[in-house]
Amino acid sequence: MPYVRRNFFAGEDFVDLADAQRRATEWCRTTAGMRVHGTTQLHPAEVFAVEEAPLLLPAPQWPYDLPSYSTPKVHRDRHIEVDKAIYSVPGELIGTRVKVRADSKLIKVFHRGELIKVHPRVAPGKRQTDPADLPEEKAAYAMRDIDHLRHLAAVEGKAIGVYADELLAGPLPWTKMRQVYRLLGLVKKWGAERVNTACASALEAETVNVGLIERMIERAVEGAPVAPTQGKLLPGRFERDPSEFAVGGGEP
Repeated sequence: MPYVRRNFFAGEDFVDLADAQRRATEWCRTTAGMRVHGTTQLHPAEVFAVEEAPLLLPAPQWPYDLPSYSTPKVHRDRHIEVDKAIYSVPGELIGTRVKVRADSKLIKVFHRGELIKVHPRVAPGKRQTDPADLPEEKAAYAMRDIDHLRHLAAVEGKAIGVYADELLAGPLPWTKMRQVYRLLGLVKKWGAERVNTACASALEAETVNVGLIERMIERAVEGAPVAPTQGKLLPGRFERDPSEFAVGGGEP
């Protein structure tokens, strides 16, 4: 680069990019390529034509897939986060930082210079879990928790139970446990009746999304009319009896 800068474009003015490229090609062919190289004592253009050009592979048909690198920490659930997506990691590496090479197709995870996992890349917000990365006893414990979650949801309402089953459907149900806990949290906040009604409506629309359930309930509550009071007003909690303020009739 210093040689190119000093001998080609330092102090030069170019009309546009095409002019710069044309002049660079000419300079390489007549000046840089035909000089006597300080180390080899040969003309670089002649060495390239005779020795290097026959070894070159065909030019790629697609642009270079530029990778990105990061050092995420392995969380307690044995997953890492890369570009807002979740990937499982094998081994006892909880709390450890690993090195990740990510391109448009693959996620490669390294630990101490060794490749330990390769995942197909998924979109942000998605999760890629290999069951083999989870210890057998952990997977069994997770499955028992899933049965318990299903029971808890079914107790709150029929539609809530069905909705929880839909959330936990699939080959990796333990990856959806947080969604069911969130659904049960809505029951505590808004009551089982409202959540059950919202789940029934969402199931009819074939939509399984806890965030949608929460928005449905909030909109229903915001649009609900204020119930009018009937009869006399209830006494205040700290209201005192009127007789305590009566003036006595005795002599001062």
